[in-house]
Amino acid sequence: MAQFIPFDSKVQVNGQTILSVVNALHSGQETRRIILEKNGIKDPKPGAWFPQSAWLKAFEEISKTIGSYTLFSIGKAIPEHATFPPEIDSLEKALSSIHVAYQMNHRGGEIGYYKLVWFDGPARKAMMECKNPYPSEFDRGIITTMLRRFKPRDSFKYDVSLNLAFPTRLKGNDSCMFNIVW
Repeated sequence: MAQFIPFDSKVQVNGQTILSVVNALHSGQETRRIILEKNGIKDPKPGAWFPQSAWLKAFEEISKTIGSYTLFSIGKAIPEHATFPPEIDSLEKALSSIHVAYQMNHRGGEIGYYKLVWFDGPARKAMMECKNPYPSEFDRGIITTMLRRFKPRDSFKYDVSLNLAFPTRLKGNDSCMFNIVW
């Protein structure tokens, strides 16, 4: 499956997650609200649930009309203001926690996963598999913020890039692999 196509038509997304995307960036909030409404998501609220298929159609429209950089920026904003439990005190734990948050904000069927495939602290490299229907740039944004927030203090450069040696959602696969360096 490619990005924007749900794995299961019964999956729902928590309204708080949708609101965090609307409010993630001050610029363009009204445009994102209009796109959501046009795709069947009206007045998202915490505790309410909405069809993932409508949510993904809105992402697709944002990608086509505003651009993939906006998807990256929205992804970066998702964990930017999130509160993490005290046990999330390292980059490895933070990257692994993305999957837990993903599961908490979806229900009703197969949604895929985020998996830290390998982590090499001394080499300052890791790889993450994102098997879900969300846009690749959105996932890259989420991972980038987690890396920036939890990287070692003596690490000044960091990067998250799509690993093109593996199949990608951009080419119709159901997952993407990301190289993470810091």
